[in-house]
Amino acid sequence: MPSAAPPENISIQDALTRAYAHWNAGQAEQAEMLAQRVLAAWPGQPDALHLLGLMAHAYGNLDLAIVHLKQACLAPRAPAVYSSNLAEMYRQKGLLPEGVEAAQRAVAMDPTLVSGWNNLGILLQEAGQLEQSRTCLEKVVALNPAWPEAQNNLGNTWRRLGQMDRAEACYRQALSLNPSYAEAHSNLAFLLSTQGGYDEAEQHARQAIDLNPRLVDAYLNLADLEISRQRHDAALRALDMLSTFAPDHPAALTARAKALRQIAHIEEALAIARHAVALAPRSAEAHYALALVLQDLGITDEAHRAYEQAAQLPGTVAEGALVGRATLLMEAGRKDEALLAFEQALARFPGSAQALAARAELRTFSAGDPDIEALESCVAQGERRSLVDRVAAHFALGKAYLDINDPERAFGHLAAGNRQKRASFDYDSGQTERWMERIAAVFTRERYGRLAGLGMPSTMPVFVVGMPRSGTTLIEQILSSHPQVTGAGELSALRLAIDDVGGFPDGILALDGQTDPQARLRQCGQAYLARVAPLAGGRAHVVDKMPGNFLYAGAIPLILPGARIIHVRRDPVDTCLSCYTKLFAGQQPFAYDQTELADFYRQYERLMAHWRELLPSDVFIETHYEAVVDDLEGEARRLIAWLGLPWDDACLDFHRNRRVVRTASVNQVRQPIYATSKGRWHAYARYLGPLLAALGVEAS
Repeated sequence: MPSAAPPENISIQDALTRAYAHWNAGQAEQAEMLAQRVLAAWPGQPDALHLLGLMAHAYGNLDLAIVHLKQACLAPRAPAVYSSNLAEMYRQKGLLPEGVEAAQRAVAMDPTLVSGWNNLGILLQEAGQLEQSRTCLEKVVALNPAWPEAQNNLGNTWRRLGQMDRAEACYRQALSLNPSYAEAHSNLAFLLSTQGGYDEAEQHARQAIDLNPRLVDAYLNLADLEISRQRHDAALRALDMLSTFAPDHPAALTARAKALRQIAHIEEALAIARHAVALAPRSAEAHYALALVLQDLGITDEAHRAYEQAAQLPGTVAEGALVGRATLLMEAGRKDEALLAFEQALARFPGSAQALAARAELRTFSAGDPDIEALESCVAQGERRSLVDRVAAHFALGKAYLDINDPERAFGHLAAGNRQKRASFDYDSGQTERWMERIAAVFTRERYGRLAGLGMPSTMPVFVVGMPRSGTTLIEQILSSHPQVTGAGELSALRLAIDDVGGFPDGILALDGQTDPQARLRQCGQAYLARVAPLAGGRAHVVDKMPGNFLYAGAIPLILPGARIIHVRRDPVDTCLSCYTKLFAGQQPFAYDQTELADFYRQYERLMAHWRELLPSDVFIETHYEAVVDDLEGEARRLIAWLGLPWDDACLDFHRNRRVVRTASVNQVRQPIYATSKGRWHAYARYLGPLLAALGVEAS
């Protein structure tokens, strides 16, 4: 042992005691001075290095903290807690294997070290080794049952194991031990949100923020639950509060990108997601958010790479990333590769409701299919599974039982899935009806004639509009098979361009009297073309197949003189039945209740009747899904001629078109035309009572 002692004639032990006392009293300068004097007298002294490591960590220098603690742990008699603290710093740095090794060394040195088992459990949790994590954290609870943090951490592992009831019990036990435990309130908020308990979840999230206004996860969980109930403005407000003290927090940026994606601000979401990945290249969540946005934009290869990164990195999104990768292949028409990717997802996450449900779209079920049993098992687990999983499983089972001709079971599951989905958000059918009535009242024949021709002229856009599930994807696929037409899918460009100039219907026509209508119309047209023109790829026309653009049909010729509108119609009950049996990826809030669905259909029909009277035949044309099924070539030739294009036989081979299709009809348009969907509803009339009654249709 070195014989030198620190200046001032005090022993090394006294100097260390004083250093720790100064640090605990908040006197960092004095603490550091004494620790450095100890090291000058005794290089490598572990207690001084440990203190300097804690100080470096407290001041945000994680790399220096790790250097000091690694050196401290090299001492032969360094306490086990030093290795435990080093493990936690490795975790914060994202070095999970190194952290696990340090934590395992700590508990091997001292099997009663609660903090060591706790840190090891958290590291294993983040590394995805959940059963091992559970074992460690249960040991922590056994060693110290009155420690609320232990209950909270065990709850996190139970949640990631899909044991929602056990997770909730742990969080509530943590709060019974410490009602002011902000992290437990935040985690309980997240769990309740996954179960659809949004009101109580919001209470806990806000309580967590009140208790700890700088708790990042509480804001993230509040934003997440608001997104789940489709209150995207509220989600962005929560993230705005977070940005006041953590503007460049990668998780906050990731959450903002997801929220913006939900309201179709895709370009902004992309920039933010890329920034999050740049700041946190080892964040699975950031790569996952980037993949989702890239997928929306049709940047398929890069999205595929981002999904793979998200699936490989430690985090909570690997299951979603693997399912997203498989879905990406499905949308590109690569069926065999997609099925293999779903198998890979299920191999890693057996019983994944998301993988099973997504794969169901690629398959025709037969009796005894093992996927049916797996999906029934998911439903049977009830609230042990997330609401998202349960809803997805119900809809997949609805399809499966329809495939095997068991409508009783099919509609039992469809009713449950629709009911649970509908309960997760607010929707006012009356408000929607009043909005559509206002649109028709604003777009009068006199006003239309006065404003015609004032917008930004362009013959490039072709809008395909109608109800969801009415055949709009089929028409787009036929048109985009022509060499002079690009199918761009469901774009939000028109809505965003209209929002940019003051909203709809009054804003676009400058009814406030403060702006020149021509200026607004041209500005809107320019904004739309700026978003869409790059998608043309040198072709004459771009098809914008957003069914909901039927709302704006009267505005389109004013904004974009020369643009064309194709309205696709289908039997009302077949259309609504197809909506009711589909869990939409996007927002179709009217679709999950038979009466509300019928009300929306009638509102849509009234508005389309108004446009039919208002719009000239060189701007607006209609086709019927049933007519296309009965006479594909005749209807295809009629539409192609109306666009002023020469005929091309490729339009009849639309199912060979390899473009990416990102709609609920992705698999139907990969097949030749078929007639089995015509009049499909008659076989299921007994299950459609509220729908038929609201539509005024008698069951035959």
